[in-house]
Amino acid sequence: MNEAWQEPAFSAERPLLPIMYRDDDIVIIDKPAGLLVHRSALARGEKWFAMQLLRDQIGQHVFPVHRLDRPTSGLLVFALSAEVAYRMSNLFMEHKVQKIYHGVVRGYVNEFGRIDYALKEELDAVADKMAKRDKAAQSAVTDYLCLEQVELPFQVSKQHQTSRYSLVKLAPKTGRKHQLRRHMAHIRHPIIGDTNHGDGRHNRFFREHFQIRRLLLAATNLSFPHPVNQQPMHIETPVPEAFRLPFAAEPLPQLY
Repeated sequence: MNEAWQEPAFSAERPLLPIMYRDDDIVIIDKPAGLLVHRSALARGEKWFAMQLLRDQIGQHVFPVHRLDRPTSGLLVFALSAEVAYRMSNLFMEHKVQKIYHGVVRGYVNEFGRIDYALKEELDAVADKMAKRDKAAQSAVTDYLCLEQVELPFQVSKQHQTSRYSLVKLAPKTGRKHQLRRHMAHIRHPIIGDTNHGDGRHNRFFREHFQIRRLLLAATNLSFPHPVNQQPMHIETPVPEAFRLPFAAEPLPQLY
């Protein structure tokens, strides 16, 4: 079922993007959930795009060097010249950029672990209509660490009278499309708010009980050598407040 999950993360007026870091070579923003990085075949009449908003906000051209899925929030890097974009893109290709995400998943995950599960390329019917559809599965590795767990006194599934959730830290070691969402679904702990690989009953519970209408996945940490001066860079953004609502000390009253 195609759920109406995406919550507007910005107003009808031109939004102001949070800039987490800026120098003469790169700028890093905290992208809101629901915002596309740039115009594409998936735009479908969208008005705002991170690339154009940032260009207008800082008054100069910006060059995307990686991407975040539309429903995922968090740290997104842009270069301020074509040369720096080339260098920064190489850092990503050479796996010299370490990325950390936070997410909320269904169930109690193990304290820590590694998911080593190859993924076939997930193609979009519009954007990837010319792509080859018989590619072999590619290696994909994700490390995870459980930070918090909660059991709520609400029956969401038919099998259990209570519902359990975990706040996790995720470190992808490869960069496959929708890797984190697909890997967590593979180990039967789907990310809350994932309409393609998740659990619709728990997504609905979060909408109605917590008024959370977004994918609970955020890119929160980036570490890499600066593409020009090679100095070590470490940029963080706080875990969104919505992610911590289910783990509040005082449980919310029973609704049904």
